[in-house]
Amino acid sequence: MDTGLKGKVALVFGATRGLGPAAAEALAAEGAHVAIVARQEATLTEAATSIARATGAEVFPLVCDVSVADDARRAVRDAASHFGGLDILVTNSGGPRAGSFDALTEQDFVQAVELLFMSVVRVCLEAVPLMRKRGGGRIIHVTSITVKQPADNLMLSNAVRPAVVGFARSLATELAPERITVNCVAPGYTRTERVVELNVANAAREGTTPDAIEERLVASIPMKRLGEPQELASLIVFLASDKASYITGTTLQVDGGYVRSLM
Repeated sequence: MDTGLKGKVALVFGATRGLGPAAAEALAAEGAHVAIVARQEATLTEAATSIARATGAEVFPLVCDVSVADDARRAVRDAASHFGGLDILVTNSGGPRAGSFDALTEQDFVQAVELLFMSVVRVCLEAVPLMRKRGGGRIIHVTSITVKQPADNLMLSNAVRPAVVGFARSLATELAPERITVNCVAPGYTRTERVVELNVANAAREGTTPDAIEERLVASIPMKRLGEPQELASLIVFLASDKASYITGTTLQVDGGYVRSLM
């Protein structure tokens, strides 16, 4: 399938762990120029080298903490300046701390809003004018199945991630006449460092082992396995491609059938 991504410029946040690097590599494999963003310079450089070696694409690393307003804005500007524009934006960040209501503080909620929601708003404020100059674009937000089915002990994710979906749906309507699509992808339980961390946290809370938590988790997934990062990356590539030009305002889960809702 010709995705039409050759020569396009993509910016992927959270690109050194889990889902982010898989998305960046998949876009690069389709011929896109890719800028990748993360907080740690050493791991970011390593990821850029790995992706470039695997795909032959030019990969531009940008050190940035998305919860810091000026950092988030600068990353978008620097990526566009380096490549001469911006066509695709993939927002992604690490999840907030696990915990139930009684275990969290007001500051935990404030930090979660900065990390998960305001970072998305800020990069969109920078990215949308750049896409308008190109005559169109693709915005893809990596969220979580918690936007459709809240998860136990993930109060912060359950509370804040749906705000991204509301923002994205509203933005999709406003930008549709300008050929800029806005969609969310909602990964389910996928084989990433984040799932390992959650298994450890839930095991400590329940007085059991991380292996027991994973076994129970896998048993609750109709496909009886965890997802792989590349499976989410394939959906991101499709939504970024020319083939998805009439898809906007959606939230699509990649979860092996875990979410039981009809929509």
